[in-house]
Amino acid sequence: MKLKKGDNLKIIRGKDKGKSGKIEKTFPKIKKVLIANVNLYKRHLKARSQSQPSEIVTLTKPLPEANVSFICPKCKKESRIGFKIGNNVKSRICTKCKSEI
Repeated sequence: MKLKKGDNLKIIRGKDKGKSGKIEKTFPKIKKVLIANVNLYKRHLKARSQSQPSEIVTLTKPLPEANVSFICPKCKKESRIGFKIGNNVKSRICTKCKSEI
């Protein structure tokens, strides 16, 4: 997975198309990312006891990696992430402006 926590992304498919945000958490095994305040769903919780009444909670669900596009912090454009190996160090680069991320 080329995306990391803290990267800026823009949603390109789905109900939140056009919104952008930062990655809070990544799930590499299932290829999904959790973005702050995007892909919100409501869950109705049943009352567990008298002290815990029933309520409606808003949750953020993870989005598939294929539905988001990376936004380069230098050129502020949507681009893909490439890798460059130099001095025995593998670093991520923006494919449009060729700057290191």
